[in-house]
Amino acid sequence: MAEANTAVDSGKNVLIVSAHPDPRSLTASLTSFAERELKAAGHRVRVSDLYAMKWKAGLDADDFPELGGERLLVQDVQGRADRAGGLAADIAQEQEKVRWADAVILQFPLWWFSVPAVMKGWIDRVFTYGWAYGADNPPPYTQGALSGRRALLSVMVGAREGAFSDRGIHGRLSDVLYPVQHGLFWFTGMSPLEPFAHFDSNDLSEEEGERAQRAYAERLKGLFTDDPVPFRRLDEDYDHDMRLLPGREAPGAKGMDLHVR
Repeated sequence: MAEANTAVDSGKNVLIVSAHPDPRSLTASLTSFAERELKAAGHRVRVSDLYAMKWKAGLDADDFPELGGERLLVQDVQGRADRAGGLAADIAQEQEKVRWADAVILQFPLWWFSVPAVMKGWIDRVFTYGWAYGADNPPPYTQGALSGRRALLSVMVGAREGAFSDRGIHGRLSDVLYPVQHGLFWFTGMSPLEPFAHFDSNDLSEEEGERAQRAYAERLKGLFTDDPVPFRRLDEDYDHDMRLLPGREAPGAKGMDLHVR
């Protein structure tokens, strides 16, 4: 397939986290494509291929070697493990990659309106209390522990684009992805970009695959220059109960749109 040269800011660190069990998939193909494109533009790229890594998805007591049989109160135990350096080695390694990164790309197929289980497990285990949020970190939805990083979702969708629209049967894709865009990225301070989505992606011809690469290359050009989604800040737009202050909403806004400036 043809490759397009991207012209993005040079010298940045980019982490790509990819989740698909088949290395011949469009997800895997675009992961490799993004790695090549970003490196060609002068960036440093690391890839966490979760299936190839045999990533352990389930958060459990094995994540905390020093737990010693006590009750697994997740936030409390994560906080203590963070302070004492007592997290499992695979978690610590992925946290180091996120800290290293100036931008994080999550590359995945949309399964049951969410990320694959292995990627949800990566999120559950890596974004620990005390490290990604809480404790002595800045408040969420404001600056956050991981502020200064950009974040991009690259999503392969089997359905047609119209099905994920305001009148589509599945609802808007921005609403489907809100838990990751707002509840993971913005909660921890990362600046999420509008997602890159490829629709009707189950069975592509070679020509369609090349079009997908060209479209992705255009999005990669703006990884460090495109405006992020303008989510509202906790310290400016909400009251003590984390409810949007009166009069802040745009005329006619409702639902998740209330939380975008």
